[in-house]
Amino acid sequence: MKRPIICLLICLALLPTPAGLVSSQGANGKGLKPGTPEDAGLAKDRLERIGAVMQRHIAENRIAGAIGLIARRGKIGYFESWGMMDKEAGKPMRKDAIFRIYSMAKAVTGVATMILYEEGRFSLNDPISKFIPELGSMQVAVERTVAATGRRIVYTVPAEGQITIRDLLRHTSGLNYTGPRDEKGEFMFTKAGVMSPAITIEESVKRAAKVPLVHQPGTIWDYSISQDVLGRLIEVVSGRTLDQFFAERIFKPLEMVDSGFYVPQEKWERLASLYTPNPDKTIKRHAGPPQESYKKPATLLSGGGGLVSTALDYARFCQMLASGGQLDGARILSRKTVELMSADHLGDLPRTTALLQT
Repeated sequence: MKRPIICLLICLALLPTPAGLVSSQGANGKGLKPGTPEDAGLAKDRLERIGAVMQRHIAENRIAGAIGLIARRGKIGYFESWGMMDKEAGKPMRKDAIFRIYSMAKAVTGVATMILYEEGRFSLNDPISKFIPELGSMQVAVERTVAATGRRIVYTVPAEGQITIRDLLRHTSGLNYTGPRDEKGEFMFTKAGVMSPAITIEESVKRAAKVPLVHQPGTIWDYSISQDVLGRLIEVVSGRTLDQFFAERIFKPLEMVDSGFYVPQEKWERLASLYTPNPDKTIKRHAGPPQESYKKPATLLSGGGGLVSTALDYARFCQMLASGGQLDGARILSRKTVELMSADHLGDLPRTTALLQT
């Protein structure tokens, strides 16, 4: 899966500290203050290498532009921008540029899930079917090639266990991003319109539930739409739509003023343009409707990839986690929960991903 992107580089070397990070409203906001590289314990001459690399990539037409931010010891020791946020319009990259952050949304959905976990709304070992019944009697696709004819056949067997909330959080749900292939080799998620932007996340999960899993639950890590299912769980448990929950419980407390599921019109000038890679790894402007995406409220509130944000906004989110779940007096999660989130929950489970095969 190749998503059109403009490079957003956020280098975050954040050590736990009670101080927060600089507000998205500007360098004079609350939280971490701008400092020199020395203030943050960074080597200025080494930091300069980052800019040289970014400029080379821009000159070679491998990226349109980029932003780099490093914060450490309560200081922003490095914050630079390079290139263009819109090459064709000649718009230089701004430090407050708004990006479609795609899968960086998954961390926000994980935090939102753990907020409700802390409130005792569910156990991590609860089956997701307790809250989304459609996911309770899943089938698993099995592929087999008939030796005599070489014909590929696909059949299903019952799932040997339930998908748990823990499985969704760690991508061991049996889901992936495509669904299994049918006997014609076509991806079942695409045929079912699972992640169609025209439908709600409730409908999306219902469609996914009708497609067989690609693995037995709990047996293998596979990058997946699990966070989108968690987004629906958040809605069911909280009684809020996902955008409302994110805004009330995460973005507002953390002063992430430019983060959400769409960009209001007064901020369109800060929305970075989309570029997609050519076969030779150079880039071209992405054509079609996605160039205008995120300029109106979304129907599909994708917890796996539907957010926009800025470098500073996302840095505040990261600093909250690095500071043990709090920032500027706003407690989002307990320190113990953050420790739980950062522990290894996979062990020796095998890993794969269909994204490398598409």
